[in-house]
Amino acid sequence: MPVSAEPTSVDPGRNGSAAEALRPHVEEAFAAELAALAARDDRPRPARWKLSPWAVATYLLGGTLPDGTVITPKYVGPRRIVEVAVTTLATDRALLLLGVPGTAKTWVSEHLAAAVSGDSTLLVQGTAGTPEEAIRYGWNYARLLAHGPSRDALVPSPVMRAMAEGRTARVEELTRIPADVQDTLITILSEKTLPIPELGQEVQAVRGFNLIATANDRDRGVNELSSALRRRFNTVVLPLPETAEAEVEIVARRVDQIGRSLDLPSAPDGLDEIRRVVTVFRELRDGLTDDGRTKVKSPSGTLSPAEAISVVTNGLALAAHFGDGVLRPGDVAAGILGAVVRDPAADRVVWQEYLETVVRERDGWKDFYRACREVTG
Repeated sequence: MPVSAEPTSVDPGRNGSAAEALRPHVEEAFAAELAALAARDDRPRPARWKLSPWAVATYLLGGTLPDGTVITPKYVGPRRIVEVAVTTLATDRALLLLGVPGTAKTWVSEHLAAAVSGDSTLLVQGTAGTPEEAIRYGWNYARLLAHGPSRDALVPSPVMRAMAEGRTARVEELTRIPADVQDTLITILSEKTLPIPELGQEVQAVRGFNLIATANDRDRGVNELSSALRRRFNTVVLPLPETAEAEVEIVARRVDQIGRSLDLPSAPDGLDEIRRVVTVFRELRDGLTDDGRTKVKSPSGTLSPAEAISVVTNGLALAAHFGDGVLRPGDVAAGILGAVVRDPAADRVVWQEYLETVVRERDGWKDFYRACREVTG
């Protein structure tokens, strides 16, 4: 017989309100936009979806509603990628978001779950130590020892809850999870059923259930997905931003969101430095300067927008607490060094060569060159 699972309630007085949270869940942070879309969304919605596929795509990509409500972009990239991802969730196929580190896989999965189900918290975080119970179910051992296997003793996983409630579950870093634990998903995704042999019961997924997994394509060979499991997913590859301006927009927007939660200076005050950080990262990542004239060596790190966001956010904190609040080259130099030089021997040589052959000769970059030289030593 099917088993249902009730969500756990949260006591705001003990755990703090969403407004006080350092990082609110996206369905709370963007509640006004989701509500505005829902109120004006007259298109067909799949069972238990909060929004239609069109509205979900609009929520991620941004736009202006007929009443003038502005929906801010959550993902800057090809529209077709988002449309394919949303459409996949409307079918019986699970969605696998694949890409190099820092391509917003987690960010996109969180917003997709929030827009589709109104809940992004049904999450399994993949690590080398993730047990099978994290995907299937566990037990309250006090009740288990006192009364034996029973419904009351069973502790549902986020995936089990999503199946019972018709919601979207998320599995982060799927390829970090041991292969035998990964394969727990095969029956869930193919049969839409989770057996509970201890009780002689099963959980049957209700309409609306689906699953979003993310995987880092740098982790190939860590715990490669079996062919049987991979067939249960539609794979969508999230690319790095195509243009520098798109990457600057991504970094500036996300830094501004983080900065507001930390009471830091607004990102536009340091837009020139953001553009400079993005330029450095893109050139080192691509192995070629922006003008296409000079080849450069690439370091071992990814240097994705995620690293740029971290560098700029840390720079804004330095500017706010130890400077005049304006982002300057000296505020981002140490962060860039830390992001680029992951291998102390090989990467330091790459960075110093880039400084001397590219940064030193670039017009308007003298202050940046001096700041980087100072922290590089």
